[in-house]
Amino acid sequence: MAFDLVQYFAEQIKIQKPQLLAQLEPEQRKIYIEEINALTLGKLISLWRQNDDALYQEILSQDHLYTQEIARHLTTSKQNLSSLDKALLESATTDILELQIAELKQLDTAGSLGKRGLRELVIGQIEHLSGQAKDWVWSTNELTELIGSQPIPEEELSLEETMKEFNQMVNVQKSDAHTDHHDVVEVKTVNPAWAKVAEPIVALVVLYLLFEAATKIFA
Repeated sequence: MAFDLVQYFAEQIKIQKPQLLAQLEPEQRKIYIEEINALTLGKLISLWRQNDDALYQEILSQDHLYTQEIARHLTTSKQNLSSLDKALLESATTDILELQIAELKQLDTAGSLGKRGLRELVIGQIEHLSGQAKDWVWSTNELTELIGSQPIPEEELSLEETMKEFNQMVNVQKSDAHTDHHDVVEVKTVNPAWAKVAEPIVALVVLYLLFEAATKIFA
């Protein structure tokens, strides 16, 4: 199961954005933040699928205007049925999306993931998003395969445990890459192309030597 960015981002929002939607009642605030967290992460998954090169460059560049444009598109979508005031919704969506992109850049740097590794991490979040929001969220961020999904029971982890899980994922990825490289080298060493060509020649030489030895013995 992929490293859980849904929970990781939720923890980072608590730490980095304590004043986000602070004007709301605590329970309402929690619901809206979870809703937007799922909305924006789901949109990042959709954007990866559409053009991974473009999104990866945006993650590296941290362009505020790009983030703002995505947030406005999500907020004004006809599919968006959030009951939160539109101005608050757009502002909170922008803040959370910017945080997610900034954290993805940090995870990319910390784990030396590269575009391929980061893409696998983000796409792998579908299993963690399952059942985490109402169907309108999935329609809005174009993650329609999650419509009607049910939550997958998972053990809640602390931020420290979550980071340990991330480190394990990175170590496994590096180990797999090393194993793949070793296998390729080993195959080339054991089965060189010239060996197949030389096999008949070696066989003839061996037969000739055996014939010479037999001739000397019987002579």
